[in-house]
Amino acid sequence: MARPLEHITILDLSRVLACPFASMILAELGANVIKVEQPGTGDETRSFEPRVAGKDAGHRGSESAYYMAFNRSKQSITVNLRSEQGQQIVRDLAAGVDVVIENFPVGTLKRYGLDADRLREINPKLVYLSCTGFGQTGPYASRKGYDTVFQAMGGIMSLTGEREGGPVKPGLPVADLTSGLWAAIALLSALEGRSATGQGCHIDLSMFDAQVSLLTLAAARWFALNEVPPRLGTEHPGRVPSASFQAQGGRWLHVTASDQHWTPLCGVLGIEAWGADPALQTNAGRVAHRDEVMRHLTKAIASWDRDALCDAMDAAGVPAGPINAVDEVLTDPHVQARGMVAHFDHPEIGTFPALPVPLRFDGWDDPLVGRPPLLGEHTETVLRERLGMDAERVLALREAKAI
Repeated sequence: MARPLEHITILDLSRVLACPFASMILAELGANVIKVEQPGTGDETRSFEPRVAGKDAGHRGSESAYYMAFNRSKQSITVNLRSEQGQQIVRDLAAGVDVVIENFPVGTLKRYGLDADRLREINPKLVYLSCTGFGQTGPYASRKGYDTVFQAMGGIMSLTGEREGGPVKPGLPVADLTSGLWAAIALLSALEGRSATGQGCHIDLSMFDAQVSLLTLAAARWFALNEVPPRLGTEHPGRVPSASFQAQGGRWLHVTASDQHWTPLCGVLGIEAWGADPALQTNAGRVAHRDEVMRHLTKAIASWDRDALCDAMDAAGVPAGPINAVDEVLTDPHVQARGMVAHFDHPEIGTFPALPVPLRFDGWDDPLVGRPPLLGEHTETVLRERLGMDAERVLALREAKAI
């Protein structure tokens, strides 16, 4: 068997998080990803914290865990995009790949002759993805932004936080991560379309658009009710109960119950008589009596040990689970059994853990967990094998600081 994308080659001009995340997913599904980095420094995340140091005589290096989290299973070449010779290298490589990914500010690569129009002239079947903060068009096209700016402007921060409290950002870079997933979806869609028609394309992915698209249920409430959803902490605006509760010892769990779970939930908590109130038998009734329901459940759950209550909920068929910290998640027996903590061997730091692509195939090999590349590790190999350069030509490019 083989992995499903082994016939695809990607030239990745992107850096930091969203697009490197997308290209890593595709790399571990089998694509050959050639990551182009700045000579000397590379992707700026190579300098980001936290850093990992090798711990034995054979591994004395130091690497960025941030970089490694988004750049596994790729080749790294160094090319100076400001150099005319470097620009020509990219054009020559683009002529023979399936995909180019870039996340430079609008207009930057056009100045270098590396924009979608130029490269698709060279390679008409090319799928070229441009990921920017606000897209290639529109009044915000030239604006700068980062993950948290897109979270703020795209609405997710306005929905996140406790009642009567201020807006809160999620604990992960949601805009970057979800934009990376949209990029992967877009590229797979375009490649499938090309396989049917032979036609390449240019994909304009706006991270701001990506966040607006995630509003989904919040937008539905606005469209249907002209309602701007308030911040409700962990509570769901349209389902009661669906919230986090504190058990004994300050430990938390989350409970989400539909109508069929209401009676079993009240039975587990020993509040059957109150729960039998006809006004509370439907979700609509519980939403109307939200404060009363939350008050009773909060009091009842506070007397339980969290793990014992989770076990009792499971036995009764009520959807609930502990709110786990990161260390609890990564050591969870189910996470371990599903292989969601893997490892790679790195020449500078030794063995290091990684989170694999969470897909399991019957009919293809599962995604590979490969190691991240050293800076420029594959420059000479790629130039020789893909562009036919000899050692003398590669040396000349190095001396000219093109690579």
